[in-house]
Order: sequence, then structure tokens, then C-alpha cells
Amino acid sequence: MSERQPDSAPEITVIDDDNELLKLMVLLLRRLGAHTTTISDGHEALDYLANHIPDLIILDLMLPQVSGFEILQRVRNDARFDRVPVLILSAKVDPGTIRQVLEAGADGYVTKPYIANSFIDRVRLLLTAGRQHTALSKPDLPPEPSDS
Repeated sequence: MSERQPDSAPEITVIDDDNELLKLMVLLLRRLGAHTTTISDGHEALDYLANHIPDLIILDLMLPQVSGFEILQRVRNDARFDRVPVLILSAKVDPGTIRQVLEAGADGYVTKPYIANSFIDRVRLLLTAGRQHTALSKPDLPPEPSDS
């Protein structure tokens, strides 16, 4: 993997099966000057990631063929992606799913529908900060459900 020059455009891979959303993502990410690759199928995503290491992966959880959660697990078990943040963009809003995904190694979670400016701010933060590997920088997790 070659080191990206500080002034070069970030490479962002967006994996989602909604083609209209993919088009919107490309438009939003162009605001950051990013080069964007869009993929709409889990198998296709794994094939692509076998040969490409982007600066950021934006990943939906509900994909055909291979789930986004499985892609996340494979990425996190591959040392080539140790410095690559993964931002989940999903319609799943239940705290259990969010907790599971963050504990599996996602670096952020944005629910659909999202607010474009908030989404861009989150992407910008992940591109700037990258992955955080210390216990002090674990993402905030939703509270545990109470039994009462």
C-alpha cells in the first residue's frame, strides 16, 4: 500500500445497494474533493477490496449476497485495513445493532435518512483522524437496554 500524499484527493469506497443513494453520495463526497468508487453488491465489494485499500469505507449493513456486517468483519480481520476507517450508513436504528457494529470495529454509524452536512462532517473527521487504536478513543456506544 502506498502512502497517500497530504494534498492528494482521498479515495472513498461506498458500498450500498441503493443506486440513487450512491449517486447522492458521489455528489456529496465531491464537496470534499474525494475520488469515489461505488459498489452495490457484497461479493463485488469483497472482490474490489481484495485489490484496493481506500482511505475510507462507507458501508451499508443490508446488502445482497454478502452482508455489510460480514464485510466489516473481514475488513477488520485483514491487517491491510488497520488504518482504514469504516463508517456505517444504515437504516437500522436499534441500539443492539449499533452496539454490535461498533464493537466489531466500525469507526462511526450514521442512520438513514441522514442530514447531508452532518454526514459530510463525519466523513471529514474520519478522513482527518483515521482509525483510533487506543482504549480511550472507543466510539460512544448506545446504553445497554435495562431489564426494568
